[in-house]
Amino acid sequence: MPDHATNLAKLIRRTGVTRSRDLAVHGIPRQYLRILETRGVIRKASRGLYVSADVANVTEGHTVAEAAKAVPGGTVCLLTALRLHGLTTQVPFEVWMAIDPKAWKPKLDYPPIRIVRFSRNALSEGIEQRKIEGINVKLYSPAKTVADCFKYRNKIGLDVAIEALRDCLRQKRATMDDLWRMAGVCRVTNVMRPYMEALA
Repeated sequence: MPDHATNLAKLIRRTGVTRSRDLAVHGIPRQYLRILETRGVIRKASRGLYVSADVANVTEGHTVAEAAKAVPGGTVCLLTALRLHGLTTQVPFEVWMAIDPKAWKPKLDYPPIRIVRFSRNALSEGIEQRKIEGINVKLYSPAKTVADCFKYRNKIGLDVAIEALRDCLRQKRATMDDLWRMAGVCRVTNVMRPYMEALA
């Protein structure tokens, strides 16, 4: 007879964040979530998302990992991607995620997520994978993130976009060619041109 409670506790410790719908793959009935939650072994982070109760400090990475689990079709973008790439002094309190224009927008209490709808090439180009707390997280590359910042400068501020471009070039996180290509993908070549020429 399998010990579902023990297996579930191990699974959540190993993965960091577990969705209730993922339990079927492991042969664990969902009622064990409630059992372990009552025992204080795990806690409900948000609707359908569970974490180990002994996670003392919720780090920035932990919040991003939870957001990636909550929005599996989303890609970390803009301020959150800048932060993960070390290209901003901004500390966003929301996890910024890009989704398809027709995708369902999740309604969550936690983690706080800011949804931005990207279309066509802007959604699929420049995606990288990063493992955060055992979770595969999709995020945009430094060059794509900088171009996105110029595209959404009215949402995040032109000063943030310029700072990101400057830091990206100074830290050699992307080449000028990478930035020009992503500026084309995001259709902001003319917007970025004066800043890129000034920093070249």
